[in-house]
Amino acid sequence: MSHNWKNILVSPSSNIQDVLKVIDNEALQLALVVDIDNRLLGTVTDGDIRRALINDLPLSHPISGIMFTSPTVVNIDTSKKQILDLMNAKQLHSIPILDDGIVVGLETIHHVTQKTKHDNPVFLMAGGFGTRLKPLTNNCPKPLLNVGDKPILETVLLSFIKAGFHQFYISTHYLPEMIREYFGDGTKWGISINYVHEEKPLGTGGALGLLPADLVDLPIIMMNGDVLTKVDLEALLVFHNENNADATMCVREYEYQVPFGVIESDGYHIKSMVEKPIQSFHVNAGIYVVGRKIIEEVNDNEVVDMPTLLERYLEDKVLMFPFHDYWLDIGRIDDFNRAQVDIHTLGFDLK
Repeated sequence: MSHNWKNILVSPSSNIQDVLKVIDNEALQLALVVDIDNRLLGTVTDGDIRRALINDLPLSHPISGIMFTSPTVVNIDTSKKQILDLMNAKQLHSIPILDDGIVVGLETIHHVTQKTKHDNPVFLMAGGFGTRLKPLTNNCPKPLLNVGDKPILETVLLSFIKAGFHQFYISTHYLPEMIREYFGDGTKWGISINYVHEEKPLGTGGALGLLPADLVDLPIIMMNGDVLTKVDLEALLVFHNENNADATMCVREYEYQVPFGVIESDGYHIKSMVEKPIQSFHVNAGIYVVGRKIIEEVNDNEVVDMPTLLERYLEDKVLMFPFHDYWLDIGRIDDFNRAQVDIHTLGFDLK
């Protein structure tokens, strides 16, 4: 079956029998009644036809007499999330897509909930000592500390899986055997997990040099294994690809309030006074998309952090991806305690 929305377009003069055949052939459970310009006039479901037959209408009856003239529709620029919310609210399995009243598509519940598969490798940094979280990390690597009922790194992993990623690499250094034992090869989640081990700490950028040379020729998404976030990972990847970037860094807006009055002067002459001004900055969120060009130029066992590495390529195309979704770097005990509350209140319903 083609399931092509164009095959369910029918004219208002079509009869019930003809439309019934269309619905049966395409298995989309409805037909769209349109005029000669494909302007939507109404919809007909198998339920509408069933009721017509119960009311003794003949199969030769024109479909215009039983079509629903006020169907739920969406505009062509409506997001998948908005469409899914609308489908759930109205218990619909499909919604016509219009552009100025003309039918240009049909969104179905199957398609809108279908997970897009991304072959881009995901590189998760899990080698740190977690010094600021001692004594919790005395005998446990920070990524394996539970936030809620799961290790931090498992929540990170599940967020990528939910977004359609399936090929993972995890960098280890401190207590690596514990991480390998917990996550294994990824079979538990239906994904692939491989490991690279840092004999000495190489920094987030240096760890790139340990990745196998035969990776797929696609940008890699990197993320620190101690970050709890709801950033839209698919939107990040789309942004990177559409802008043909060499690297993309996720950034968050950070505001700092100076606790004193700030004076601007010219010599000894006061020009202005601002009481406790607020300054705004973009800060590194520890999430990156990195192109193959940069990865291949990292030397073996080179010690370098990502910001330092990316500074070498600022004359190329290194972009920032500002986001406003939830984000927490679990670096200190206060952050860890906050995460225990946030995991339950912010919809981290990952299974």
